[in-house]
Amino acid sequence: MTHPYLKWCSLEFMSDPVAPRPTGSWGSGMVTAIGVPPPKPPPPGAPPTGPGPDGPRRRRRQLMLFGGLAAAILAVGLTVILVLALSGGGDSLGRRADKPTDVRPPLAQACPAPTVVPSEAPTPPAAPPVPGPRTVDDHAGISYRAYGAPWQRWDEVWRAGTLRVQYRVGQHFITENYPGGQYHASILSAAVPAADNDAVTLDLQCVGRQVVSDVRAEYYPQPNTLDRLRDELTTLGGRPAWVSEFRLHFQEPGLSATDELSAVAVIDVGRPAAAVLYVSIPGTHRQFDHVVDEVLASVRPV
Repeated sequence: MTHPYLKWCSLEFMSDPVAPRPTGSWGSGMVTAIGVPPPKPPPPGAPPTGPGPDGPRRRRRQLMLFGGLAAAILAVGLTVILVLALSGGGDSLGRRADKPTDVRPPLAQACPAPTVVPSEAPTPPAAPPVPGPRTVDDHAGISYRAYGAPWQRWDEVWRAGTLRVQYRVGQHFITENYPGGQYHASILSAAVPAADNDAVTLDLQCVGRQVVSDVRAEYYPQPNTLDRLRDELTTLGGRPAWVSEFRLHFQEPGLSATDELSAVAVIDVGRPAAAVLYVSIPGTHRQFDHVVDEVLASVRPV
């Protein structure tokens, strides 16, 4: 026997299988899609609409991508710079390579060979030999008179000044000791490169004045004054030469000498290097002043 209420519910269900519901109203616990409009398909080529990576993960991926791209650009740039550096095409800063420095000797830079070569003149006859002891400087290409005591053989190397003339051969004696060191009378010779490459034409006057300036600046107290006694182109031992003879005046604490008679001769010996002869007699020993002219007159090529 059926309960009247159940029978009524059965009849109600059978008479109205789909009961109308208010639009947009869905009961809780519904698990079917009956009555729900089907979803529209995405247009062709549209990206999927599923859930993407969250914000932090997306930023990490972007940073990794940008970092890899920057590393690749840096590697390419370094490779290009290295190739240019090894091939000599430039430096890492893109600057042009510096021009080669002037490698000529200082005197050749200061005194280039004359642009007008003097006409060939007959070679003067060789000067007669000078009797007596001689100092021979094969490197410079000259010889000159040697003296006995108090003069002694020179056994040092003076190499000062801009020109770095190396006086290795000659004679000297110490005239006094003072707080600054020792003071010398000297007869010294050297060879100094004064021409370009294999050229043998020298501007003797220019070279000579450069050597005098070097001697005056490096071997005497500063400041000093100069009395010029001789300054001329001449010949020594039959070779072209420029001779400067002068007296310097100076003051140095503790030094008795206040002046000195000096001479510088630059001799063309037919080589790219000129021969230099330097003679100095301190004022405290004027009895040896005659040595200056005697040594100059005794010069001979070797």
